[in-house]
Amino acid sequence: MKMIKLLSSSLHLFLLLSVFIFNGVYTICSSRNMLQAKKVTCPLNFQFMNYTIILSRCKGPSYPRHECCAAFKKFACPYKQYVNDVSTDCLALMLSNIRLYGRYPVGMFGNTCLQGRQHVECP
Repeated sequence: MKMIKLLSSSLHLFLLLSVFIFNGVYTICSSRNMLQAKKVTCPLNFQFMNYTIILSRCKGPSYPRHECCAAFKKFACPYKQYVNDVSTDCLALMLSNIRLYGRYPVGMFGNTCLQGRQHVECP
């Protein structure tokens, strides 16, 4: 009986969380987020961009914040009209690809380099 209850609660959790795979990037969205307005697909293809500026300057294990954020902004600012547009998924795709190619910790750039966690501040 406990096994059935465990399976039932696991199924319930699975139904509450949906996993989406987009270009090999896994995103977990709760059912609440699914009710929000869908973001417009980014017109830029961040999958094939050159991330050398970030990868060459932002290295672990210490990941110096000043150097990492400077490199991140140097990369992101030419695309600021796209990544700062909250109606698109450009920022999420860019951050996901940076993390994928650089094997950076989750949230490293989003938590340390973004203003208001949704905005790339450019000069």
